[in-house]
Amino acid sequence: MQYRTLGRTGVQVSSLALGAMNFGRIGRTTQDEATALVDAALDAGINLIDTADMYSDGESEEMVGRAIAGRRDDIVLATKAGMPMGDERNHRGSSRRWLVTELDNSLRRLGVDHVDLYQVHRWDPATSDEETLSALTDLQRAGKIRYFGSSTFPAYRIVQAQWAAREHHLSRYVTEQPSYSVLQRGIETHVLPVTEEYGLGVLVWSPLASGWLSGAVREGREIATSRSAFMPDRFDIALPANRARLDAVEQLAKVADEAGLTMIQLALGFVTAHPAVTSALIGPRTLDHLHSQLAAADTVLSADVLDAIDSIVAPGTDLAAHEKYDTPPSLLDPSLRRRR
Repeated sequence: MQYRTLGRTGVQVSSLALGAMNFGRIGRTTQDEATALVDAALDAGINLIDTADMYSDGESEEMVGRAIAGRRDDIVLATKAGMPMGDERNHRGSSRRWLVTELDNSLRRLGVDHVDLYQVHRWDPATSDEETLSALTDLQRAGKIRYFGSSTFPAYRIVQAQWAAREHHLSRYVTEQPSYSVLQRGIETHVLPVTEEYGLGVLVWSPLASGWLSGAVREGREIATSRSAFMPDRFDIALPANRARLDAVEQLAKVADEAGLTMIQLALGFVTAHPAVTSALIGPRTLDHLHSQLAAADTVLSADVLDAIDSIVAPGTDLAAHEKYDTPPSLLDPSLRRRR
């Protein structure tokens, strides 16, 4: 396992991190299975575990808490808040009211008195940066969080938050958690240059592109991944974007074979090769999934392999741009780009 410094914090974290989204109802994972995954991950050298309040409505946090009981101090523990937690309109977002309340809920579910990294799950356009950063700074000073970060923020919002922290003399985001894979490289254009400029640690999610890069999706083979069951449109080969992804996967498979690598090693080795990336979040549902991903812990791709990947999916290119979560609102709502 490789270890890297998380931004400018001085904290050392593993280049592969355990994402717990599949713990609980979402991944149909029991407590025993979740504990076995945590045990195996820690044994392999992973020291960062990432979850969120909304994963299975808090069940993931509860399972993580039980799994790490008695060894909390050996783990860099991260969670997130901001996505809706029920129908109540104020049980979401990044207002002081909600973040203070929901952090206490997360600490209770996790069974700990603090988390190492507290992340705002999505940018909240209804809340000012000063409001959010002020609340997070107070929670940090109270000892309930050690650091805080953002997740899936557009590049311009990352910059704005950094300037807001400076202007109002508040603590700043020290990490960003974006989606990144061989098939979704758009963050190379704006987000990663910004994180490098401000010295943010980067924890990338979906490095296997929702299973497209797991080796299970190939031409002429029925797609039967867990994600395809509840996200059928993302795997419908009749759609042009998905056809383009499959064509790229077939070419990437040849590159992997020639290099003596699995598709998973190729995919994880690619994202961890970028100098701006600190860790890749893996989200296994089973021990078999975990072991196949741990095989990439020490994978270092050669320049020839990285060049071959660039020739298949050009740098800065998203093969499924419509699936991005950091699209500026004005690109989605025509009224926001038309003068009234």
